[in-house]
Amino acid sequence: MNKITNSHQNSLLVYIVAYNAAQHIELVLDVIPSDELKNYEILISDDCSSDCTSDIVKNYQQRNPDKNIKLVTQKKNLGYGGNQKFGYDYAIKNNFYAVVLIHGDGQYSPKLIPQMMGKIIDGSGDVVLGSRMLNKKSALDGGMPFYKFIGNIILTKVQNLLLGVTLSEFHTGLRAYKTDALARVPFHHNSNGFSFDTDILIQMINNKMCIGEISIPTHYGSEICRVNGVKYACEIMLATVVSRLQWIRIFYRKKFDYRV
Repeated sequence: MNKITNSHQNSLLVYIVAYNAAQHIELVLDVIPSDELKNYEILISDDCSSDCTSDIVKNYQQRNPDKNIKLVTQKKNLGYGGNQKFGYDYAIKNNFYAVVLIHGDGQYSPKLIPQMMGKIIDGSGDVVLGSRMLNKKSALDGGMPFYKFIGNIILTKVQNLLLGVTLSEFHTGLRAYKTDALARVPFHHNSNGFSFDTDILIQMINNKMCIGEISIPTHYGSEICRVNGVKYACEIMLATVVSRLQWIRIFYRKKFDYRV
């Protein structure tokens, strides 16, 4: 793949959210295609892990001084959504053009960062999602549990119907955002938990932002799933329904009020 040479690439933030990721974080850093990127920064936010995630990152920094890696160790656990808020605030305050979200557990491959950034830069999306469900057979072949596979399909179909879109997947954690798109939505009011990803997509959809998708391989390995599936499904469906009812003034949530 050719290097991205567009001047916008000078302000790419690769943001890694990490919680008890000691087993996987080095591999994640190893596969970031830094030779295909220019003037990027890698920011790792260790969300108050109880393992040695931060120590491993510090050792990695010493061994790889050529990689532009910054580590922040949170003093208290922010939650999955809260940790994203921290990173997006950082991207906005430091004038990055775009930010790519990567998980520290290795479930999503950073190898696709250049492809995602290419779509951001060429105007194909204010948001670009790495979708496991554009090729559904690949998702199963990659080890996605069947109950998650079916649940993903059902939830996405219902959300598409309610929100008037045609996304192949709402529930991927591999995402790229234009920073000015982030600055235009009230993501600070979103959940600090796993439903943050749905909240921010609803905000992007409500504000008529362009959402692109690329197909990504599915990988389920030794990472620990911290999501309570039933609770997650209830939370994201509630957020989706409330966002629609707010249009007819039946419910009110600050996160779907774009005047605040």
